[in-house]
Amino acid sequence: MYTNWTTRVICGAGVLAFATMLFSSVQAQDKSATTYKQKCATCHGPDGKADTPAGKSMKIRSFSDPETKKMSDDELAAVIEKGKNKMPAYGKSINADDIKALVAYIRSLAK
Repeated sequence: MYTNWTTRVICGAGVLAFATMLFSSVQAQDKSATTYKQKCATCHGPDGKADTPAGKSMKIRSFSDPETKKMSDDELAAVIEKGKNKMPAYGKSINADDIKALVAYIRSLAK
């Protein structure tokens, strides 16, 4: 009987930990999506294809473009942080962890 109770507690704790991790991941994804919509979608488009008037006029590449896809996560994070060409720098308004999460969100759009 003692083993059965211990097993239930351990399994319950495992399920709770998994649910917390999953919920945190969903929250981070939602936050990244919101940040992307606020700061990036005007030029890069809601789907990352840069098929917007601003994206076309500045000749922005799609996130699924081979040149963009071959960039490392650190390179993409640096562009977000420091800006590039006409893209503004967001390092003062988006913290490093949120930039990292935004890079992951951008990668999801490139698929």
